[in-house]
Amino acid sequence: MNMAKLGVLLDENALWQRHSLGINTFERFIVEILGHAGIPFDTYASVQEAAEAAPDLLIAAVCGSDQPGADALWTYAERGGTLIAYGGLNALARKLGYARSGEVGKGYARLTAEEGGRTMRFLSAEPWIPLVSGDGTVTIAAEEGKLLRGRPDGEEAGPLVQRFAVGAGMLERWSVPIPHTIVGLQQGLSPVLADGVPAPDGTAAVNDGVCKADDVAEIDWMWDRSTTEAGDRYFPHAYADDWREMLIGALLRATLAKGLTLPFVGYWPDGVRQVALLSLDSDHTQDMEADTTLRLLRECGIPATWCMMAPWYSRDMYERIEAEGHELAFHYNAVPADGGAWSEETFAAQLEAMKLSAFKERIVSNKNHLTRIEGWGELYRWCERHGIESEQSRGNSKKGSVGFLYGTAHPYFPLSWADEENRFYDVLQIGFHYGDFLQCDSSLIGPLLDEAARVEGVAHFVFHQIHIDRKAFIRDWLREYARVAAAKGFTFWTGSRINEWERTRRRIRISGIGPDGNAVIASGTGVPGAVVWIPVGSGEQATAAEGHKTESVRFGVRCRKQLLSEGD
Repeated sequence: MNMAKLGVLLDENALWQRHSLGINTFERFIVEILGHAGIPFDTYASVQEAAEAAPDLLIAAVCGSDQPGADALWTYAERGGTLIAYGGLNALARKLGYARSGEVGKGYARLTAEEGGRTMRFLSAEPWIPLVSGDGTVTIAAEEGKLLRGRPDGEEAGPLVQRFAVGAGMLERWSVPIPHTIVGLQQGLSPVLADGVPAPDGTAAVNDGVCKADDVAEIDWMWDRSTTEAGDRYFPHAYADDWREMLIGALLRATLAKGLTLPFVGYWPDGVRQVALLSLDSDHTQDMEADTTLRLLRECGIPATWCMMAPWYSRDMYERIEAEGHELAFHYNAVPADGGAWSEETFAAQLEAMKLSAFKERIVSNKNHLTRIEGWGELYRWCERHGIESEQSRGNSKKGSVGFLYGTAHPYFPLSWADEENRFYDVLQIGFHYGDFLQCDSSLIGPLLDEAARVEGVAHFVFHQIHIDRKAFIRDWLREYARVAAAKGFTFWTGSRINEWERTRRRIRISGIGPDGNAVIASGTGVPGAVVWIPVGSGEQATAAEGHKTESVRFGVRCRKQLLSEGD
């Protein structure tokens, strides 16, 4: 099969209009979704440019509502193109015999068993409803999934996706603006300006007078948490990753339906299924606690990311930490009670002090003390300006918000607010899911690892040297985390290694399919161990010769594995 040409429409006039009015265009996060998935695509700045390029599939991510533009998209589909939209495209509704139904608000999408059988939270939706024609007939689209208002057992509000035949092509319209929902789950839908709403059962009192990451979270205290055998409440579902997987799976199937394929780069190098990240927050400790921690990590045989704040360790201790394969990282302290402040000046001064204490010129990772965050993008801008490439502050500060509070186990590049035109920050976000300071039920370790493994992501657990030194049960928890993670097939990496790999794999560019059926690599060569997956039709032989190409199901689609070597 030949490789499909995939296009993404990001109309520059529509973007300018919305940004000039202070309106966010989180729809452009589709670029990050495809980029993280390693899918090759082109972007177009106007409908005219997209129409002239005539890709096999076109995602209308951001476009205007003018009739000429709508007509051009209609013509594109009529001529055989597959037009895909995640919400929007309302200018085409009447032409198809449909109309807008009005916003549904927050709710849940339920899939059939054939579609995966999951129930997933969405943050907004607007399905189309059929119009009755003059003779009483109704045009019915092919529909999948159900939208439920407000709660998992709520009133049905329409289909999740509707597909329409348009001439020689088709329109696939999702009622949920999936990129918008993913951004909202991962980053929130508003800046952190004040305390958030606490859990009604008292298990997560985020109204503590300190601005932090979990003051803004878009999942529900009642409907989105489960309970452990010991009675602890936690968020078990990586909703954002589920939406990401659904979007990519549907895209691959739409491509195969055209007799084409769309190869993509695997999340991890060959031999790595999913990754475990252990980070350590120094929190007022010194060499004694560090020594205890170092000995325990040596016993467990795992590396860690050491997030450092004052008081600093001795130079000898820093050298020992790095000599044993660990990462030295920054732990920005903006807590007023500790003499900290939320300002770039304080951030820069603390980072410089950390570098001087450790004799380091470059620090890759940061995690804020107590998950302190204010506003929307200030922290990411500071990281960019001061050389921090990866950020880890998006996690829970309270016992009752442990787990997938932000819906993801995957690293991603976050979006800015409309005041910065929703640009992507050059800072890789790696959130965390569990912290020892919460004194949670240790039986949470297995379920959280299982969910991260299911989505092939990162299971990020946070421990503290002070607890490791003083509490035997914390040492046992860390041993259990290391043991269970290894048993479940996790590979332990530091934050800096995750950052390096993610940035390296994104340099791989696939330009086509060669005569031998393998993906042709246009750039990003010299990434040994990287894997390219090639979706295959149900009738195609998926196992190739030479023993290093095998079949696997990825995103619900049969794929053939191609292992890149140094010369590819």
